[in-house]
Amino acid sequence: MAMISKSIANRNLALETVRLTEIAAIAAAQFMGGGDEKAADQAAVEALHKALSGLAFDGTIRIGEGSSDEVDKLYVGEKIGLGDGPKMDVAVVALEGKSIVARGGLNAMTVLAMAEDGGFLTVPNIYMDKIAIGPGYAEGIVDIDREPAENLAALAEAKGVPVSDLVVCMLDRPRHGEMIAKIRDAGARIRLILDGDVTGVIAATLPEANVDMFLGIGAAPQGILAAAALRGVGGQMQGRLVFRNNDDRAAANAVGIVDNDRKYTADEMASGNVTFAATGVTHSAMLEGVRQVPGGATTHSMVWRSLTGTLRFVEGHHNFSRWPENL
Repeated sequence: MAMISKSIANRNLALETVRLTEIAAIAAAQFMGGGDEKAADQAAVEALHKALSGLAFDGTIRIGEGSSDEVDKLYVGEKIGLGDGPKMDVAVVALEGKSIVARGGLNAMTVLAMAEDGGFLTVPNIYMDKIAIGPGYAEGIVDIDREPAENLAALAEAKGVPVSDLVVCMLDRPRHGEMIAKIRDAGARIRLILDGDVTGVIAATLPEANVDMFLGIGAAPQGILAAAALRGVGGQMQGRLVFRNNDDRAAANAVGIVDNDRKYTADEMASGNVTFAATGVTHSAMLEGVRQVPGGATTHSMVWRSLTGTLRFVEGHHNFSRWPENL
Protein backbone atom coordinates (compact mmCIF):
# COMPACT_ATOMS: atom_id res chain seq x y z
CA MET A 1 0.00 0.00 0.00
CA ALA A 2 1.29 3.47 -0.84
CA MET A 3 2.25 5.79 2.00
CA ILE A 4 -0.38 8.42 2.82
CA SER A 5 1.05 11.85 2.12
CA LYS A 6 0.57 14.45 4.83
CA SER A 7 -1.06 16.84 2.36
CA ILE A 8 -3.78 14.31 1.61
CA ALA A 9 -4.19 12.96 5.12
CA ASN A 10 -4.56 16.43 6.60
CA ARG A 11 -6.99 17.65 3.97
CA ASN A 12 -10.62 16.83 4.75
CA LEU A 13 -12.24 16.37 1.35
CA ALA A 14 -15.62 15.41 2.79
CA LEU A 15 -17.48 18.63 2.09
CA GLU A 16 -15.76 19.15 -1.27
CA THR A 17 -16.70 15.64 -2.35
CA VAL A 18 -20.31 15.86 -1.22
CA ARG A 19 -20.69 19.21 -2.98
CA LEU A 20 -19.87 17.41 -6.22
CA THR A 21 -22.46 14.67 -5.77
CA GLU A 22 -25.07 17.28 -4.77
CA ILE A 23 -24.55 19.16 -8.03
CA ALA A 24 -24.87 15.98 -10.10
CA ALA A 25 -27.97 14.86 -8.20
CA ILE A 26 -29.75 18.17 -8.70
CA ALA A 27 -28.99 18.04 -12.43
CA ALA A 28 -30.28 14.47 -12.80
CA ALA A 29 -33.40 15.12 -10.73
CA GLN A 30 -34.69 17.55 -13.36
CA PHE A 31 -35.45 14.47 -15.47
CA MET A 32 -37.11 12.38 -12.75
CA GLY A 33 -40.10 10.51 -14.17
CA GLY A 34 -39.58 11.89 -17.67
CA GLY A 35 -38.85 8.54 -19.29
CA ASP A 36 -35.50 9.62 -20.75
CA GLU A 37 -32.69 7.85 -18.91
CA LYS A 38 -30.06 9.05 -21.37
CA ALA A 39 -30.93 12.70 -20.71
CA ALA A 40 -30.85 12.16 -16.93
CA ASP A 41 -27.47 10.46 -17.10
CA GLN A 42 -26.00 13.05 -19.45
CA ALA A 43 -27.14 15.90 -17.19
CA ALA A 44 -25.41 14.31 -14.20
CA VAL A 45 -22.22 13.66 -16.19
CA GLU A 46 -22.07 17.22 -17.53
CA ALA A 47 -22.66 18.79 -14.12
CA LEU A 48 -20.17 16.56 -12.32
CA HIS A 49 -17.49 17.00 -14.96
CA LYS A 50 -17.80 20.80 -14.80
CA ALA A 51 -17.60 20.83 -11.01
CA LEU A 52 -14.64 18.44 -10.87
CA SER A 53 -12.77 20.49 -13.45
CA GLY A 54 -12.80 23.49 -11.11
CA LEU A 55 -11.53 21.60 -8.06
CA ALA A 56 -8.03 22.40 -6.77
CA PHE A 57 -6.40 19.00 -7.18
CA ASP A 58 -4.50 16.95 -9.75
CA GLY A 59 -7.00 14.19 -10.42
CA THR A 60 -7.22 11.19 -12.70
CA ILE A 61 -10.45 9.32 -13.44
CA ARG A 62 -9.78 5.67 -12.60
CA ILE A 63 -13.39 4.46 -12.52
CA GLY A 64 -15.63 6.44 -14.82
CA GLU A 65 -18.35 6.44 -17.44
CA GLY A 66 -16.39 4.38 -19.96
CA SER A 67 -13.25 4.46 -22.07
CA SER A 68 -12.09 7.47 -24.07
CA ASP A 69 -13.44 5.97 -27.29
CA GLU A 70 -16.88 5.49 -25.71
CA VAL A 71 -17.49 8.79 -23.89
CA ASP A 72 -16.01 12.29 -23.99
CA LYS A 73 -16.37 13.17 -20.29
CA LEU A 74 -15.40 11.32 -17.10
CA TYR A 75 -13.64 8.64 -19.13
CA VAL A 76 -11.08 6.33 -17.57
CA GLY A 77 -7.66 7.99 -17.63
CA GLU A 78 -8.99 11.54 -18.03
CA LYS A 79 -7.04 14.20 -16.15
CA ILE A 80 -9.42 16.31 -14.09
CA GLY A 81 -9.14 19.32 -11.77
CA LEU A 82 -7.08 22.50 -11.92
CA GLY A 83 -3.82 20.55 -11.82
CA ASP A 84 -2.56 21.96 -8.52
CA GLY A 85 -2.96 20.37 -5.12
CA PRO A 86 -2.61 16.68 -4.29
CA LYS A 87 -2.51 13.95 -6.94
CA MET A 88 -5.63 11.83 -6.48
CA ASP A 89 -7.62 9.04 -8.07
CA VAL A 90 -11.30 9.58 -8.77
CA ALA A 91 -13.96 6.88 -9.01
CA VAL A 92 -17.39 8.00 -10.14
CA VAL A 93 -20.82 6.84 -11.21
CA ALA A 94 -22.45 10.13 -12.12
CA LEU A 95 -25.90 8.57 -11.89
CA GLU A 96 -26.43 5.12 -10.43
CA GLY A 97 -29.91 4.10 -11.44
CA LYS A 98 -30.56 6.14 -14.57
CA SER A 99 -33.44 3.86 -15.53
CA ILE A 100 -34.82 4.38 -12.01
CA VAL A 101 -34.81 8.15 -12.50
CA ALA A 102 -36.52 7.81 -15.87
CA ARG A 103 -39.29 5.71 -14.28
CA GLY A 104 -39.55 7.89 -11.17
CA GLY A 105 -38.57 4.94 -8.99
CA LEU A 106 -36.59 4.53 -5.78
CA ASN A 107 -32.89 4.23 -4.85
CA ALA A 108 -31.14 6.38 -7.48
CA MET A 109 -27.95 8.13 -6.30
CA THR A 110 -24.94 10.03 -7.52
CA VAL A 111 -21.72 8.46 -6.25
CA LEU A 112 -18.11 9.61 -6.10
CA ALA A 113 -14.97 8.51 -4.28
CA MET A 114 -11.46 9.94 -4.06
CA ALA A 115 -8.27 8.20 -3.00
CA GLU A 116 -4.60 8.97 -2.92
CA ASP A 117 -2.82 8.39 -6.21
CA GLY A 118 -2.91 4.66 -7.04
CA GLY A 119 -5.64 3.90 -4.51
CA PHE A 120 -8.24 2.34 -6.82
CA LEU A 121 -7.93 -0.98 -8.58
CA THR A 122 -8.34 -0.37 -12.32
CA VAL A 123 -10.95 -2.71 -13.77
CA PRO A 124 -12.57 -2.88 -17.21
CA ASN A 125 -16.28 -2.33 -17.72
CA ILE A 126 -17.20 -5.99 -17.31
CA TYR A 127 -19.02 -7.93 -14.58
CA MET A 128 -17.95 -8.70 -11.04
CA ASP A 129 -19.32 -11.27 -8.60
CA LYS A 130 -19.74 -9.70 -5.15
CA ILE A 131 -20.54 -10.50 -1.55
CA ALA A 132 -20.75 -7.91 1.22
CA ILE A 133 -21.84 -7.65 4.84
CA GLY A 134 -21.71 -4.92 7.46
CA PRO A 135 -19.13 -4.27 10.18
CA GLY A 136 -18.64 -6.02 13.51
CA TYR A 137 -17.99 -9.62 12.46
CA ALA A 138 -14.95 -11.87 12.51
CA GLU A 139 -12.83 -11.63 9.40
CA GLY A 140 -13.72 -14.29 6.84
CA ILE A 141 -17.14 -15.06 8.27
CA VAL A 142 -18.46 -15.10 4.69
CA ASP A 143 -16.67 -16.08 1.52
CA ILE A 144 -17.64 -15.71 -2.12
CA ASP A 145 -16.57 -19.30 -2.80
CA ARG A 146 -19.02 -20.80 -0.29
CA GLU A 147 -22.59 -21.76 -1.01
CA PRO A 148 -25.22 -19.17 -0.03
CA ALA A 149 -26.58 -21.49 2.67
CA GLU A 150 -23.14 -21.68 4.36
CA ASN A 151 -22.69 -17.91 4.35
CA LEU A 152 -26.21 -17.33 5.63
CA ALA A 153 -25.81 -19.85 8.43
CA ALA A 154 -22.52 -18.30 9.54
CA LEU A 155 -23.94 -14.77 9.50
CA ALA A 156 -27.11 -15.82 11.33
CA GLU A 157 -25.05 -17.51 14.03
CA ALA A 158 -22.89 -14.40 14.45
CA LYS A 159 -25.99 -12.22 14.73
CA GLY A 160 -27.70 -14.65 17.10
CA VAL A 161 -30.80 -14.88 14.90
CA PRO A 162 -32.38 -17.58 12.73
CA VAL A 163 -31.58 -17.55 9.01
CA SER A 164 -35.21 -16.64 8.38
CA ASP A 165 -34.51 -13.21 9.91
CA LEU A 166 -31.84 -12.40 7.31
CA VAL A 167 -32.50 -10.23 4.24
CA VAL A 168 -30.29 -10.57 1.17
CA CYS A 169 -30.19 -7.75 -1.39
CA MET A 170 -29.64 -8.68 -5.05
CA LEU A 171 -30.08 -7.23 -8.49
CA ASP A 172 -33.22 -8.59 -10.14
CA ARG A 173 -31.58 -10.32 -13.09
CA PRO A 174 -32.20 -13.66 -14.85
CA ARG A 175 -28.58 -14.64 -14.17
CA HIS A 176 -29.40 -14.81 -10.45
CA GLY A 177 -32.22 -17.33 -10.77
CA GLU A 178 -30.28 -20.29 -9.34
CA MET A 179 -28.82 -18.23 -6.50
CA ILE A 180 -32.24 -16.84 -5.60
CA ALA A 181 -33.59 -20.38 -5.32
CA LYS A 182 -30.69 -21.40 -3.06
CA ILE A 183 -31.18 -18.41 -0.78
CA ARG A 184 -34.89 -19.11 -0.40
CA ASP A 185 -34.24 -22.80 0.16
CA ALA A 186 -31.89 -21.79 3.00
CA GLY A 187 -34.77 -19.87 4.57
CA ALA A 188 -33.60 -16.28 4.09
CA ARG A 189 -35.60 -13.48 2.54
CA ILE A 190 -34.59 -11.52 -0.57
CA ARG A 191 -34.91 -7.89 -1.55
CA LEU A 192 -34.61 -7.65 -5.33
CA ILE A 193 -33.59 -4.27 -6.74
CA LEU A 194 -33.86 -3.16 -10.36
CA ASP A 195 -30.61 -1.21 -10.40
CA GLY A 196 -27.89 0.21 -8.18
CA ASP A 197 -25.59 -2.38 -6.64
CA VAL A 198 -23.45 0.29 -4.95
CA THR A 199 -26.63 1.18 -3.08
CA GLY A 200 -27.20 -2.49 -2.31
CA VAL A 201 -23.74 -2.97 -0.82
CA ILE A 202 -24.05 0.17 1.30
CA ALA A 203 -27.45 -1.00 2.51
CA ALA A 204 -25.83 -4.12 3.98
CA THR A 205 -23.75 -1.88 6.27
CA LEU A 206 -26.47 0.44 7.62
CA PRO A 207 -29.05 -0.90 10.10
CA GLU A 208 -31.79 1.45 8.91
CA ALA A 209 -31.71 -0.16 5.45
CA ASN A 210 -32.75 -3.57 6.87
CA VAL A 211 -30.35 -5.54 4.65
CA ASP A 212 -27.93 -8.13 6.05
CA MET A 213 -25.99 -9.22 2.98
CA PHE A 214 -25.45 -8.27 -0.65
CA LEU A 215 -24.88 -11.03 -3.18
CA GLY A 216 -24.62 -11.40 -6.92
CA ILE A 217 -23.13 -10.21 -10.16
CA GLY A 218 -23.08 -6.55 -11.16
CA ALA A 219 -20.78 -4.12 -12.93
CA ALA A 220 -17.11 -4.24 -11.94
CA PRO A 221 -16.64 -0.43 -11.76
CA GLN A 222 -19.52 -0.23 -9.28
CA GLY A 223 -17.72 -2.91 -7.27
CA ILE A 224 -14.76 -0.56 -6.80
CA LEU A 225 -17.05 2.23 -5.63
CA ALA A 226 -18.82 -0.13 -3.24
CA ALA A 227 -15.45 -1.14 -1.82
CA ALA A 228 -14.58 2.55 -1.37
CA ALA A 229 -17.78 2.99 0.63
CA LEU A 230 -16.99 0.02 2.86
CA ARG A 231 -13.52 1.42 3.58
CA GLY A 232 -15.25 4.23 5.43
CA VAL A 233 -18.29 2.68 7.04
CA GLY A 234 -16.77 -0.72 7.72
CA GLY A 235 -17.82 -4.20 6.72
CA GLN A 236 -16.48 -7.00 4.59
CA MET A 237 -16.58 -7.40 0.82
CA GLN A 238 -15.11 -9.75 -1.74
CA GLY A 239 -15.24 -9.42 -5.51
CA ARG A 240 -14.12 -11.52 -8.44
CA LEU A 241 -14.23 -10.48 -12.08
CA VAL A 242 -16.61 -12.45 -14.31
CA PHE A 243 -15.42 -13.23 -17.84
CA ARG A 244 -18.14 -14.00 -20.37
CA ASN A 245 -15.89 -14.20 -23.40
CA ASN A 246 -12.39 -13.52 -24.75
CA ASP A 247 -13.18 -9.82 -25.17
CA ASP A 248 -13.67 -9.55 -21.39
CA ARG A 249 -10.36 -11.29 -20.79
CA ALA A 250 -8.59 -9.00 -23.25
CA ALA A 251 -10.11 -5.94 -21.56
CA ALA A 252 -8.82 -7.13 -18.18
CA ASN A 253 -5.36 -7.83 -19.56
CA ALA A 254 -5.30 -4.36 -21.13
CA VAL A 255 -5.55 -2.74 -17.69
CA GLY A 256 -2.92 -5.01 -16.17
CA ILE A 257 -5.04 -7.79 -14.64
CA VAL A 258 -3.28 -11.10 -15.25
CA ASP A 259 -4.82 -13.31 -12.56
CA ASN A 260 -8.37 -13.70 -13.81
CA ASP A 261 -9.41 -15.89 -10.86
CA ARG A 262 -8.24 -13.52 -8.14
CA LYS A 263 -10.60 -12.80 -5.26
CA TYR A 264 -10.30 -9.15 -4.18
CA THR A 265 -11.07 -7.70 -0.76
CA ALA A 266 -12.37 -4.18 -0.18
CA ASP A 267 -8.89 -3.08 0.92
CA GLU A 268 -7.41 -4.36 -2.34
CA MET A 269 -10.02 -2.62 -4.48
CA ALA A 270 -9.85 0.73 -2.66
CA SER A 271 -6.68 1.30 -0.64
CA GLY A 272 -5.12 4.10 1.33
CA ASN A 273 -6.99 7.22 2.41
CA VAL A 274 -10.45 7.16 0.76
CA THR A 275 -13.28 9.69 0.86
CA PHE A 276 -16.69 8.52 -0.38
CA ALA A 277 -19.85 10.54 -0.98
CA ALA A 278 -23.33 9.80 -2.30
CA THR A 279 -26.36 12.04 -2.78
CA GLY A 280 -29.88 10.76 -3.22
CA VAL A 281 -31.58 11.58 -6.51
CA THR A 282 -34.74 9.68 -5.63
CA HIS A 283 -35.87 8.42 -2.23
CA SER A 284 -34.30 5.36 -0.57
CA ALA A 285 -34.15 3.83 2.89
CA MET A 286 -30.83 5.62 3.39
CA LEU A 287 -31.22 8.97 1.64
CA GLU A 288 -34.02 11.34 0.71
CA GLY A 289 -34.16 12.29 -2.93
CA VAL A 290 -33.77 15.80 -4.32
CA ARG A 291 -36.70 18.00 -3.31
CA GLN A 292 -37.48 20.94 -5.56
CA VAL A 293 -38.36 24.20 -3.80
CA PRO A 294 -39.03 27.65 -5.29
CA GLY A 295 -35.70 28.96 -6.54
CA GLY A 296 -33.70 26.02 -5.31
CA ALA A 297 -33.57 22.47 -4.01
CA THR A 298 -32.88 20.41 -0.92
CA THR A 299 -30.49 17.44 -1.03
CA HIS A 300 -29.62 14.63 1.35
CA SER A 301 -26.17 13.04 1.22
CA MET A 302 -23.84 10.72 3.09
CA VAL A 303 -20.07 11.10 3.21
CA TRP A 304 -17.31 9.30 5.08
CA ARG A 305 -13.54 9.03 5.31
CA SER A 306 -11.57 5.82 5.77
CA LEU A 307 -8.95 7.76 7.74
CA THR A 308 -11.34 8.48 10.61
CA GLY A 309 -14.30 6.20 9.95
CA THR A 310 -16.58 9.19 10.44
CA LEU A 311 -19.95 8.97 8.67
CA ARG A 312 -21.82 12.23 8.13
CA PHE A 313 -25.31 12.80 6.79
CA VAL A 314 -25.52 16.19 5.11
CA GLU A 315 -28.72 18.06 4.30
CA GLY A 316 -28.08 20.78 1.75
CA HIS A 317 -30.37 23.74 1.09
CA HIS A 318 -29.48 25.26 -2.27
CA ASN A 319 -30.41 28.76 -3.42
CA PHE A 320 -29.89 28.77 -7.18
CA SER A 321 -29.82 32.58 -7.38
CA ARG A 322 -26.57 32.56 -5.42
CA TRP A 323 -24.82 29.76 -7.30
CA PRO A 324 -21.76 30.94 -9.28
CA GLU A 325 -22.24 30.85 -13.04
CA ASN A 326 -19.33 28.43 -13.44
CA LEU A 327 -20.69 25.90 -10.92
